This record gives sequence, C-alpha cells and structure tokens, in this order.
Amino acid sequence: MLPSSNVKVRAHTTAYMARCTKKGDALTIQFPTPIRIQTNDVELEVFARGSGRPVVLCHGWPEHAFSWRHQIEPLAGAGYHVIAPNQRGYGYSDRPAEVNNYDIHHLTADLVGLLDHYGYQDAVFVGHDWGAIVVWNLAMLHPERVCGVINLSVPFMNRGETEWVSNWKKMGGDDFYIVHFNRQPGVADAAFAENPRRFLGNLYRTDHWLDPQPDPQPGMALINLAAVNKPRGKPLMSDEELDVFVTAYEHSGFTGGINWYRNFTRNWQTTAEVEQVVRQPALMIHGQHDIGGDSDQLRKSVPNVEIHTLDCGHWIQQERPQATNELILDWLAKYYPA
Repeated sequence: MLPSSNVKVRAHTTAYMARCTKKGDALTIQFPTPIRIQTNDVELEVFARGSGRPVVLCHGWPEHAFSWRHQIEPLAGAGYHVIAPNQRGYGYSDRPAEVNNYDIHHLTADLVGLLDHYGYQDAVFVGHDWGAIVVWNLAMLHPERVCGVINLSVPFMNRGETEWVSNWKKMGGDDFYIVHFNRQPGVADAAFAENPRRFLGNLYRTDHWLDPQPDPQPGMALINLAAVNKPRGKPLMSDEELDVFVTAYEHSGFTGGINWYRNFTRNWQTTAEVEQVVRQPALMIHGQHDIGGDSDQLRKSVPNVEIHTLDCGHWIQQERPQATNELILDWLAKYYPA
C-alpha cells in the first residue's frame, strides 16, 4: 500500500502522462505506479515496468526516478524488466536521520537488496550524476551482482591518495558546493527548501551555454541560483513535469539527498582496500556542455568502456532522450540482449 500523502505525486504524474505526447516523437510517455519495497532496513519507492532481464535505473541529485520517464517504456518495450527506485532520501522512500546511513555501502546495499527482492542474481545498472557514482562503486563492491554498467555525466572517480572534500576545498574554496554541504550542514538544505519550485526550475535548464556567462557572485553558487528570478537558458521540462519533482521535494526536503555528499570523506576512508577498477562492460555518455571527464583516464579505470558524447548539458537523458535511448539500446543489444 502507498501512503495517502503519495496521492499528490500520483495526481501530478497522471496529469503529466495525459499531456506528454512529444511533438515529432511517436512515443507517448507513460510512468508506472509506484510500489514500496523493503531493502537493507529501508523501504524504497520503486517504479517498475516490463519483464525479462533486469535493468536498474539510478537517478542523481536533485532528481527523482521520474527523471527516467523517457527511458522506461522504450527499455520495457525492448524486452527488459526496468526497475527505477527513488533511492534513500528521495521522494517517498525512507529518509534515515543519521548522516552515515547515506554512505556508499548503504547506497549500494540498497540496490543489491532490490535484486534480492526480485530474485535476480545480477543486472545492468544505469546511473546519472550521483547515481553514476553509486553504480561505479556497486560494480567494485558487489561485482558478482553487476553484469554491465551504463553511466551518464559523471565518469569514474578514482579514489586517489588525498581525501576528496579537502581536495575540492583547495581547488574551489569554502563556497564550492560540495565543500559547503560538508562544512555548513543544513544551510543549503534550508535555502533550497524555501522555494523548491524556483530552485528546481532554475536548475533544470538547458541551452544556458548559449547565453553570456555572468560574472561570478560571492557566496555558494547553488544557493545564489535558488534565489534568481531570471535564470539563464530555457526550461528543460514542462510545468506538469516540474510539478512531479516539486511535489516530491515538498514532501522529502533536500537533506536526504545532500547527505550523500556529506559521506564523501567517509566513502574515501572506507574504500581504501577496494581495487579501483571496473571490469564489467560499460557505456559512458557525456554531455558536450557538461563538465566532462578525461576519456583516457576513464579507460585506465574502466578498460571495457565505450564512450559517447551528446550535444547537451548535464541532464542528458532528459535533454536528449531519443539519442540516449538509441545508445543504451544499441549497447544492450551487444552486451546484454533481451
């Protein structure tokens, strides 16, 4: 059973589905009704469709399983069992209070628990943004449960010899957003929650690289963005689509997702003995206008990787859904046929 408070999200999703036939696109987008699944001492809100070999879609920050709305039906139609959880801290999934409960070991164990729930030994995992970080680590921490990796936006982050947050502080100072999240807990959470619609609407933009770059302002850039009335670029999604994200964050707040960032130091400390190599077949999709990774370095850590770049920004699967789906389905046909 779903909590009664979830009716609002379902209503927004239903309203969106009624309006979402894309111009020039033969697909009418549909989104599954959520179920709740117990895994690793939490309950996750999970959206699933189809049957066949499992493909698990892992969202990033500040996202929601709904960010995969363009991928679920094409993948299910191609013969896959598509599983898209709202991961811990997001949507109507559980939000543990303790920050350490969002470390990489908890996040990856949640996904292993989803496989156990459905009775699968392994799956292909697809990640975007923070979801990509989780999937890279899942492939190392639980290699027997991952038969392939598809990641968008965030390349493999080699652990290195120096703790990450300290490195980012040296490079970006105290106002670099990840440093700020760690050094000033609760401040950004409150700033984003003050007006979730404005913050998410300002963040989910595309074509902003075509506008003149403004002079940098003092303070933390994302908090500044949360207060902007005229953001650069154009909206990534319709009002109905944005409603789904806004309603979810009005319920959950932003702390759960930000707590993932607050475990970077803990993750670095607790993975010292983990070999920093992903040996499974992998697909990496970059956005040309995103902050990209070094492909040569990626190939050293992920030797069996295929790399593509699309003409878009950070929100790859939402900005270029058809091209993203073609790359994913082509790769799956080669390495993980339905």
